[in-house]
Amino acid sequence: MGEGTGMTETFGVDFLVRWLAAVAEAVDREADRLTELDSAIGDADHGANLKRGFAAVTTILAEEPPATPGAVLTAAGRQLISTVGGASGPLYGTLLRRTGKTLGDGDRVTREQLAEALGSGVAAVSQLGGAQVGDKTMLDALVPAVEGLRASFGAARAAAEEGALATVPLRARKGRASYLGERSVGHQDPGATSSALLFAALDDVARTEGAS
Repeated sequence: MGEGTGMTETFGVDFLVRWLAAVAEAVDREADRLTELDSAIGDADHGANLKRGFAAVTTILAEEPPATPGAVLTAAGRQLISTVGGASGPLYGTLLRRTGKTLGDGDRVTREQLAEALGSGVAAVSQLGGAQVGDKTMLDALVPAVEGLRASFGAARAAAEEGALATVPLRARKGRASYLGERSVGHQDPGATSSALLFAALDDVARTEGAS
């Protein structure tokens, strides 16, 4: 549950666990669409890989609940790296693991602290993949989403969804899609699309707690 401390609301382990469970549900629901997007400009395995990975995350968090919000995300990232093949496992795993490590050992976090930590996770993803905003990758959704999260959960969701849609006219400059050159134009990036699901799930969970 979120708790107000003056004007600042904080979130504990349960919130982060519910978020990742909501992500797993969203990925399961959208797996076919993610794979369809990936079939146009990738390896046609994005949906299946993420579905398997986040299902495994949900399982390990239920079996061994971590003690802090940071530990939740660190464990989730580690599980994704070990479970998911292709590029998405290391990228999403790095995102969550670095975010968790940045959060540290605190029992509760604020939305602003989560945004700051996710920013470090996104920077690690950029370094790992060598991509920037505009390269038609997950960063096109992640970077604006983190900026949005500094304002509200809803703003993060909207920014991520807009960022994913904005990949359609872009030419891919990184990853498998970059091999297609101009043929990558006109397709929505699957990584940006799945990244938007993360922030939609975060907003949904926040709304159930009346958080902003």
